[in-house]
Amino acid sequence: MSKMKTKKAIKKRFKVTGTGKLMRCKQGRRHILTKKTSKRKRHLKKQTVMSESFVKKYKRLACV
Repeated sequence: MSKMKTKKAIKKRFKVTGTGKLMRCKQGRRHILTKKTSKRKRHLKKQTVMSESFVKKYKRLACV
């Protein structure tokens, strides 16, 4: 049986921390930024930990 290939889209979008958690960028920062407040845009910059319900699936796709 051959090895499973890493899904490159997953690799680009998520980062694995030292403890094995997945970090992701928040959505909503691409366009239509004029109506959003500075505070809201500032908080959207930060990365966040991915919810536990998706971690198993995405780790398998990323071959981690």
